[in-house]
Amino acid sequence: MKKELKITEVEVFITAPANIDLVVVRVQTNKSGLYGLGCATFTQRAAAVKTVVEEYMQPLLVGSDPMETEDIWQRLNVSGYWRNGPVINNALSGVDMALWDIKGKVADLPVYELLGGKARDGVALYRHADGSTKEEVTDDIKAAVAEGFQYVRCQLGMYGGAGTEDIGLISKKMKEARMGNKKRHPENLREGRYFDKDAYLKSVVELLKYIRQEIGESVELIHDIHERVSPIEAVNLAKRVEKFNLFYLEDPLPPENLEWMKMMREQTSTPIAIGELFSHPNDWKHLIINQQIDFIRAHISAIGGITPAKKLAVFGENFGVKTAWHGPGDISPIGVAANLHIDFSISNFGIQEWTPMNAALKKVFPGGPEINKGFAYLFDTPGLGIDFCEEAAAAYSPRNKLPEWTLARVFDGTSVKP
Repeated sequence: MKKELKITEVEVFITAPANIDLVVVRVQTNKSGLYGLGCATFTQRAAAVKTVVEEYMQPLLVGSDPMETEDIWQRLNVSGYWRNGPVINNALSGVDMALWDIKGKVADLPVYELLGGKARDGVALYRHADGSTKEEVTDDIKAAVAEGFQYVRCQLGMYGGAGTEDIGLISKKMKEARMGNKKRHPENLREGRYFDKDAYLKSVVELLKYIRQEIGESVELIHDIHERVSPIEAVNLAKRVEKFNLFYLEDPLPPENLEWMKMMREQTSTPIAIGELFSHPNDWKHLIINQQIDFIRAHISAIGGITPAKKLAVFGENFGVKTAWHGPGDISPIGVAANLHIDFSISNFGIQEWTPMNAALKKVFPGGPEINKGFAYLFDTPGLGIDFCEEAAAAYSPRNKLPEWTLARVFDGTSVKP
């Protein structure tokens, strides 16, 4: 049967059940009812990913044996000569996940069995907790604990402190609203999401101090810098929060400044997680080899899917680096399932980010994991164990709009990198 199995069509769908554009790839085969699903979600460039899959990858896939996941990944990766960009990688991921889904269905096994079998009984998750004050954040953490979560990421307002009492959100409708910002703005501010990094840096220490005083050491805390401060400020913050015993400090530096990780490692014992902006092996290779990070936090579709993610996990295992795959709202439930199948099958699993799904997402993507008291559980359904309802998805048209948080600016209007 394997030699007779062929890819006949590759389809791409963009849907937004939670008001975030999600990209789904469906690979059809010549066996009736046998297809695979993959996540190719690059919210900010969804149409570009769709074009790459349909116009450039589909002609190379039709007629191929879908069981040859490794060869297909390699030849699609080099088919454009230039490689490892996020648009290409997300397109590649959609195909790759779909092929693993098909492979599992043919074998009548869940994907985690094909990746080595279960290495644990449940996948520990962390939930987000936030608020506009340290009291609100702490109350949200207590709510997460009541739900059974033992790991919580705490943020005071948006990344870099946007939305707190120290900074206002400036948009076309809010040019005159300063919301108590301590810094004076120049006239005629341009559109964007403004934040005060100095106020943010002070607030993080105060927030963590308050949380530990109110809750103690029973909860593992995570905090995300989101690359919003300068390298030396990130190093300093990592040192200042060391006494609060974080599970890890997340994304302290952008990919352009990774050389600073050596100084950070030498200056502090605060565990570091990084990688959601990574798309090229050179982004993470030297960090892992030199043991400058503790958790690799890649966005699986941005690095090309299950095939490279499994290899990255094994690579990290050799150097004591654990996984903490990116799991935000801009990843489809198919991508969530792919994260979890890898999580179950590796020995160096660290933690998994979890974003709750609304009713619309569950309608468009039936199946998937069971979440209970801070752990995720997968069923023994063949493949990735999740489906896609094209009819339901059609009711949620893509937004085709850039998220506001990508337009980050500081008090004088300067654009800054996330």
